[in-house]
Amino acid sequence: MLPKLRNWSEHPLYAAIASAKGKAKPGAAAEPGGKAKLGSLPEWNLTDLYQGPESPKLKADLETSERAADAMQERYAGKLAALLDGGKGGASLAQAVREFEALNDMLGRIVSYASLLYAADTSDPKRQKFFGDIQEKITAISSKLLFFPLELNRLDDAMLETAIANSKLSHYRPWLEDLRKEKPYQLEDKLEQLFHEKAVTARGAWDRLFNETMTALRFEVDGEKLSLEPTLNRLLDQDGDKRRRASEALAKVFKENVRLFTLITNTLSKDKEISDRWRGFVDVADSRHLANRVEKEVVDALVAAVREAYPRISHRYYAMKARWLGKTKLEHWDRNAPLPEEPKQVIGWDDARQTVLTAYGDFSPRMADIAGEFFAKGWIDAPVREGKSPGAFSHPTVPSAHPYILLNYQGKPRDVMTLAHELGHGVHQVLANVQGPLMAPTPLTLAETASVFGEMLTFRALLDQAPSPRERRALLASKVEDMINTVVRQIAFYNFERQVHTERREGELTSERLGEIWLDVQRESLGPAIELRPGYETFWCYIPHFIHAPFYVYAYAFGDCLVNSLYAVYEKADKGFAERYLDMLAAGGTKHHKELLAPFGLDASDPNFWSMGLKVIEGMIDELETMDKKAIAKR
Repeated sequence: MLPKLRNWSEHPLYAAIASAKGKAKPGAAAEPGGKAKLGSLPEWNLTDLYQGPESPKLKADLETSERAADAMQERYAGKLAALLDGGKGGASLAQAVREFEALNDMLGRIVSYASLLYAADTSDPKRQKFFGDIQEKITAISSKLLFFPLELNRLDDAMLETAIANSKLSHYRPWLEDLRKEKPYQLEDKLEQLFHEKAVTARGAWDRLFNETMTALRFEVDGEKLSLEPTLNRLLDQDGDKRRRASEALAKVFKENVRLFTLITNTLSKDKEISDRWRGFVDVADSRHLANRVEKEVVDALVAAVREAYPRISHRYYAMKARWLGKTKLEHWDRNAPLPEEPKQVIGWDDARQTVLTAYGDFSPRMADIAGEFFAKGWIDAPVREGKSPGAFSHPTVPSAHPYILLNYQGKPRDVMTLAHELGHGVHQVLANVQGPLMAPTPLTLAETASVFGEMLTFRALLDQAPSPRERRALLASKVEDMINTVVRQIAFYNFERQVHTERREGELTSERLGEIWLDVQRESLGPAIELRPGYETFWCYIPHFIHAPFYVYAYAFGDCLVNSLYAVYEKADKGFAERYLDMLAAGGTKHHKELLAPFGLDASDPNFWSMGLKVIEGMIDELETMDKKAIAKR
């Protein structure tokens, strides 16, 4: 854990804000020349998983996994009911579940290694082949294990409950209860095997095509050919002309490739429709709600609350921002434009590390200690590189190992918040590992809680030490924009997906129709102060969640609103809050959201719950409006 900073003037972000009072040239921080100021950026050390693609250990684990899968089939297929022995054989079934769990951990380690190696450079043909080969091998091995959860779900409820109550099988009760929720949508074994094996040449292949296409795209901006991440980064530049040229470059390349992205979207939407129809899901998002262990009514209430709040949040904020920038309306490329007083200097990696660990440590020394391991042990890959996957994530790998974080760090304040976000995921994943491979994974809605809470801790630490109204406004505005991007934008994404998947049930969507839906939901969510210029209709193309995890996006809004309410409890709570919070994270996937939130007096099924979270954002905008009026009155 790092020592707490004694005063704000010691903080690197203060120096950056101070420099914005006329010392730095607009946009200088965002350019490649600023990379030297970032310091030494860490890259992954994946040897904790395997020494390399040709590792003898990797080869041995593949062979061991295949033999173990064959042995489980031989020993248990068609025999799980017999293990119960009239309800008295829980110990035998518990042993079978332990074997299944251990094999899942080994398979997870192998596929995690291949995924991380591939994410580090998706353009490398050797890594592409290795990743594809491992996917095929793991799919073939895991298909031999499909019988296990399917057969568990055919066990008699009363006999299984007796076995759970009277044996070590009770340890796996949360997993078994979650598994039973899948029972109504379970198909006959051969069909399940077919769906599973064809995933490599169906959804998996289209996912990979999207990844490799997006990674290979180049956008010509000001004479430079840039990949996606640096081009998107230009939309944060102080220079409005640079933002416009970056947006035009994005639109040009997306339009040139829109036929391919339209085909990918149509194909995957149809693939999902086929799967949903066979399994018996009615609504287009029902399978996601089930996977998230959240009720449709709860999600519907969240979506309705956010859409109803659009005028009070995003519409109001962007109108105010337009005034700040001296405009009647903001072009879409100005949506995330920095304010004149926002930081213009590069924030070095060491400063970012200290910022986040100090904020974490002030909340909980244990939390900071866990986060510190990511820096000390090579669990983070931070630099922007050719071929590297865009964006950021924390990959949990498996409980017998540890998570790995991918960033594309470029020294922006938002990059520091992204680091805080992903470290929140990482801490959550480390704490949940105690639950083991079957119960450590957390539903997406709750998985975003720790990440957004980590961001909030970092933001509040900076805000509390802001030395003047000017700096406070810059920090508040930046946070409001992040929250709009997390809540309003993600619910707009969810509505876009709902319309796309609903219309796809009636036939293919053209590129033009996809663009129309995109513009409609963006206009509704962003409001009249944002002018959507020609070219923006293609910007749906690059959102990876639409491809990799349909309807994932509402989890961000769920997490942000939940954390706003949770943080309000924290500010009023006694000293035991941090311990209760870490206990909640350590529960992994063993508890429903109602049970997890009960110790904090919160209930996501309460119709007023979402309004509480949204009022936090509204309160920040209220403060910005008050500051704006005071500034106008002084002129």
